[in-house]
Amino acid sequence: MKLRIMAMILVWMMLLSPVCYAESGFTQEDRDRLIRLEATLQTFMQQVDKRFEQVDKRFEQMDKRIDDLREDMNKRFEQMMTFLWILAGIFTALVAAVIGFAYWDRRTIIRKAKEEAMEEMKKEGLLRSIIQVLKEMAPDNPKLAESLRKYNLL
Repeated sequence: MKLRIMAMILVWMMLLSPVCYAESGFTQEDRDRLIRLEATLQTFMQQVDKRFEQVDKRFEQMDKRIDDLREDMNKRFEQMMTFLWILAGIFTALVAAVIGFAYWDRRTIIRKAKEEAMEEMKKEGLLRSIIQVLKEMAPDNPKLAESLRKYNLL
């Protein structure tokens, strides 16, 4: 008896299983749901693509800004280097002018000193000659001899 019941249950299950499979297949509602899901997924993918495009645009803008900043910094650095070269040129010119002025001043002073020394030597030589002449005339003129002795020239 148990075998009969089991056999009947088995037969009954076999007969009912195609019906169960038919009922468990996709329904119109499932199909509509899948279509809505697919549409939602496509919309989501489009939005994600738009977001990625926006992010790409932002990255491009940032790259452009960075390039602009680099150009500005390069220009600024070039301006600073030019300014430093100008300062170096001015400093070099001032140093050369001071050294040139000092050299010119020394040469002028030395030349003037030589001229003054030569004049002094000429005066001294002339004076010596005058004293020599007066010494020669002193024996003939007693008044002149006395004056020369007074100043220790004789």
